Amino acid sequence: MLNKKLIASFILFSLTLCTASFAASNGEEILKRWTHKTTAITKEGDQEVVLIATYYSNEYVEALVASEAEKNLWTADEMENYKYTLLKNLNLAESIPFHISITVRGIPMYLQPFDKHITMMIGRKKYSPIDYEKRFNFKLLGTRDGMVFFPRYDEKTGKEVLAGARDVRLVFDSAPSIALSSRGDVTWVWDLAKDRGKVGGGKAATRLEIDRLIKRMNKLDEDRAALRRQIDAIDKEYNEVNSRIDELQSQ
Repeated sequence: MLNKKLIASFILFSLTLCTASFAASNGEEILKRWTHKTTAITKEGDQEVVLIATYYSNEYVEALVASEAEKNLWTADEMENYKYTLLKNLNLAESIPFHISITVRGIPMYLQPFDKHITMMIGRKKYSPIDYEKRFNFKLLGTRDGMVFFPRYDEKTGKEVLAGARDVRLVFDSAPSIALSSRGDVTWVWDLAKDRGKVGGGKAATRLEIDRLIKRMNKLDEDRAALRRQIDAIDKEYNEVNSRIDELQSQ
């Protein structure tokens, strides 16, 4: 008869493996959920284009951090350091980030200026990139990838563009590609209702908040210094005017 402790240990080990396997599988599904792929090729086969777009949703970011931590067997501190660096580079507080990969075979593509060929749409409003991988501006043959950032806040209203939005769409202009032009512009859609995740707290979030507050304090220091210079200039002119009045009255 098998030892009960041995059986219990085996069951616990099996459950741990199943849980880890399920978590990994679930994480992969989440990562795939926020990635879209489009492939186009000309009838003659002289150009093939493969586009892959990934939206860095809250759920995607959390799944990415967990996935990297699992693959690299990171400690909690190592995971928080990675998350901090990732969130800082993504600049989620001010931008909406996407990762774009473009593969071109055959006839090359020319996308300069790249920011004129890709648009983010929220409802009926269109937004252009505020920053992007500048290598997209050069002759494209082979594979090139990089980040593209769109504004998180509307320039005119100051409101967050995703507030109340049902989905976010990315439109890639088909004009620079003979393979894409026959099918029209490429539109990718991400359902925001599926973004069940949230980039939560932890040390990474705390460090980012401290960074934000320090940046804000530096800005306030600059504003205060500018006001002091303005006040000094006013005081100087005030004294000059007062001296001139005294001079005129003494004549």
